[in-house]
Amino acid sequence: MVKAVSGARAKNNLRKMHRTLVIFSPLAAMLLSACSTSPLSTSSPSVTNSPTTASPTTASPTTASTTAASKAPAQATPAQDTALETLMTRQARVYRIAAPLITKNAVLCRTQARPLLGFTAKNVHSYPSELSGSARKSLALDERLQVMQVLEGSGAQKAGMLPGDILQTIQDIPIPEGPQAENDTARLLAPVLKNLTDIRVRVLRRGQALDLQIPLTLACAFAIDIGNSPNVNAYADGRRIMLTRGLLDALPADDDVAVIIARELAHNVLQHARQLQQAATVAGVIDSLLALKPEPASYTGSSGIKPLPDKKDQEADRLAIFMLARAGYDPSNLSKLSQKLAEIAPANQSNGYNALHPWTEERRSLAQAAVKDIRQKQAAKRPLVP
Repeated sequence: MVKAVSGARAKNNLRKMHRTLVIFSPLAAMLLSACSTSPLSTSSPSVTNSPTTASPTTASPTTASTTAASKAPAQATPAQDTALETLMTRQARVYRIAAPLITKNAVLCRTQARPLLGFTAKNVHSYPSELSGSARKSLALDERLQVMQVLEGSGAQKAGMLPGDILQTIQDIPIPEGPQAENDTARLLAPVLKNLTDIRVRVLRRGQALDLQIPLTLACAFAIDIGNSPNVNAYADGRRIMLTRGLLDALPADDDVAVIIARELAHNVLQHARQLQQAATVAGVIDSLLALKPEPASYTGSSGIKPLPDKKDQEADRLAIFMLARAGYDPSNLSKLSQKLAEIAPANQSNGYNALHPWTEERRSLAQAAVKDIRQKQAAKRPLVP
């Protein structure tokens, strides 16, 4: 439901927003941003939403924020504009592919599923500082959080949320602005969302305040990041997953990328990084690769990450295969892609995918057995659970 708000009330809420000082410990839980563009604090879990794609240059115009902390934006160069557009194209692709995986598999994510808002929101600080000028110019971003993408089929889409909407309040709570707006908002809303099935969101759309009543969307609560490195790899630290630029470029088929996302989600659900005492190491690699130009040392070798025992990869394969089937992807593609990756990024490349996840005959055999199990369950109209 969409409801217009009077100008006086809107101005009052904006004044309240500027008076509010929010101080909370960081939370990372799939609340606002599914494809992070700047590192979140590693002291607590990260969260994400999943949406449809939005053109990187069609955000609705907004009025520039006049907060005292704002600095004059750097002049954007054509190269920076291109870099931003490329980054957003990759994000939109990953977000689109991940959407059914995280929303259709809440039951398989167990205690790591959360009620999500169903959209992503960013401001000018959500992007690397080198791209802030381009973000202001091309996306009309400022200090406020602006809706960038809306999850297809989500409560946010059904309620009328649109890319370009400026977030003002959620459950009458003023939305923070500035460099930490994403993290602060996620921390602020986490306890609020726990006991609700729908939520009130006030947005500013083309200068007019609108109220939306949004049903929450239950989904797997893991952030999905893109690493700015050329190596073909993916990482899971227990609360986030990361796909490198090199991997995305090597896999032009969305169904192949879906396999990687499903496997990394499975590793997180199964808590493999924690069990192998590698969570901090993997988190450090993810943080390093979030930089626009990460240090080569972050990706030229193994970076201290040890190959997963075959048993762990087998567990992740089985869970991922069920996730793929539930999301509408072909579960048999896991074996096909794994064989392809064994050739693209073989185990003898220390910074490649197969160095961490060697493709073995036993994995192939067990993956085929899992697909057969799924086909039998589908034929008998039984729930698709491992």
